[in-house]
Amino acid sequence: MNFLSLIESKRENQPLAAAAIQSFVSEFTAGRIPDYQMAAMLMAIFFRGMNTEETRALTLAMRDSGEVLKFPAEPRPVVDKHSTGGVGDKVSLPLAPLLACLGFRVPMISGRGLGITGGTLDKLESIPGFTTQLEPARIVEQTQELGLAMAGQTATMVPADKKLYALRDVTGTVPSVPLITASILSKKLAEGLDALIMDVKFGTAAFMQTEVQARELAQSIVNLAQACGVKTRAMLTDMNTPLGCAAGNWLEVKESVECLEGRGPNDLKELVIACAAHLLEQTGRVATLDAGRELAVRCLASGEPRLKWDALIVAQGGDLDAFQRKLAAAPAAPVVRELKAQRSGYVTRCDARVIGEVIRDLGGGRLTKDSVIQPDVGLDLIAKPGEQRRAGELLCRIHAPTASDADMAATRLAVAFEQADEPPLLKPLIRDVV
Repeated sequence: MNFLSLIESKRENQPLAAAAIQSFVSEFTAGRIPDYQMAAMLMAIFFRGMNTEETRALTLAMRDSGEVLKFPAEPRPVVDKHSTGGVGDKVSLPLAPLLACLGFRVPMISGRGLGITGGTLDKLESIPGFTTQLEPARIVEQTQELGLAMAGQTATMVPADKKLYALRDVTGTVPSVPLITASILSKKLAEGLDALIMDVKFGTAAFMQTEVQARELAQSIVNLAQACGVKTRAMLTDMNTPLGCAAGNWLEVKESVECLEGRGPNDLKELVIACAAHLLEQTGRVATLDAGRELAVRCLASGEPRLKWDALIVAQGGDLDAFQRKLAAAPAAPVVRELKAQRSGYVTRCDARVIGEVIRDLGGGRLTKDSVIQPDVGLDLIAKPGEQRRAGELLCRIHAPTASDADMAATRLAVAFEQADEPPLLKPLIRDVV
């Protein structure tokens, strides 16, 4: 294969044949195409795009680059949820145990942070002892026994996506509809799903900046997934403001536990319940979306998902006693600094992009493929639009590795919050469903 000619073809906006796509995905996965050439192809795809046939071929080639999960036939549907990523987006953490308690099987294959958006694996690995590296056979076994598993791609499962995912993160090629579609669905199709709910975000801290772009991505994912036999819906949700009141790996785990205990922010609970309700209706477990919401709310309030969460930690090697101690302890970051309002008024803006960039630069995200995550840094007690703060009251709390890092964060966060004398007109979190 002459990969250079394929790069040139895509650069000139010529469609690539399915066989050529299958070939270069296989060669790259095997290490026979260097990163610098694949980076050129990714950039060509970013600017030129891919048609439906190319995107399907890329998705299936990535899926077939490794092992595919196979579950025994039984009444419990195999389902999952995926988000395109945002700041403070920890929905998967409380949702997975809730779905397991609702009678689903949830083999959740997740990724790491991309750009300023957090990754489910990074969050889970802030739990003492928790491992996200499970062999495919163990994922199936644990999902059958416990109802859920939360893991990353192993060397034998969707390895093409694992390599491409890391390269996209550091080459500026993340916000591409065909690349996002292929990345998401290659993992989801490898799970052997019956149904999937997508959370496609738009706004300042999302890969898709506008609702129009988000709708295009949502439609692309839904159409391709449906064509591959997976019942799929996509919610379009706002990511101009962080989700919840905490952002940063360990801080988001803490907030997820609060959600499982019936506390925590309303916007997080809204998305968790909505995802569960859609999957209940998609799989025929309930007749209407409202009935799904009612069932999900009752199940969450029962306390069973909180116990399922503890069981998940134990099943994946976590130290439950150490986890409980860490939950109850003082903040784990070396330095905690309060950012206070300079005036009185209603919060009108809480810029998720600025907040995400600050957390990344504190060590909570990656600047290169080899960056080491600092799990305990981030922000909590974040003031959200519509909330009132008097001068001197808290806008957020900064968890930093050093005092100078905390100073840097406080200076940059000053522009993330805006206040006014009148409360803002708040728009719905979930704008539409595709």
